[in-house]
Amino acid sequence: MSPPNSILAMLLASLTLLALAGCGGTLVAPDSLVEDAGDEAFVDQLVKACGKRELGRQPLNYLVQVETGDANIYFIDQTSKLYFGRIDRQGYASNLNTFLPGDNQDALKCIFAQLDQVPGR
Repeated sequence: MSPPNSILAMLLASLTLLALAGCGGTLVAPDSLVEDAGDEAFVDQLVKACGKRELGRQPLNYLVQVETGDANIYFIDQTSKLYFGRIDRQGYASNLNTFLPGDNQDALKCIFAQLDQVPGR
C-alpha cells in the first residue's frame, strides 16, 4: 500500500510544480506601468521643461508631484506607454484630451519636444 501512496504524492508534487511554473511572470497585466529609470527620468524631465504648462486645467508639475488619484495615475500610465512606444503620439494626445479635458496643446507640444530628445526616438 505504501508504493501507491508515494506515487500519488510524487504525482501531486509534480502537478503542483507544473502549475506554479505556468505562472512564471505573466500575472502582471500587459498595460501595467513599467518602472524603469529612463521612464522616471523622462517624467522628471517633463516636470522641469513643461511643468508650468496646463494639462487638464492644472499645471503639469502639480499633476505629477502633488495630485494623487486617478488623474496622476492616468497621466503617468499614458506617459509611460508613450515613452516605451506602446502608444503613438496621436493616441497619447487623444487619451489625455479625453481624460484631462482642457486646452492641452501647449503641454502636449512640450511633451513631444522632450520625447524627441530621448535617444533612439
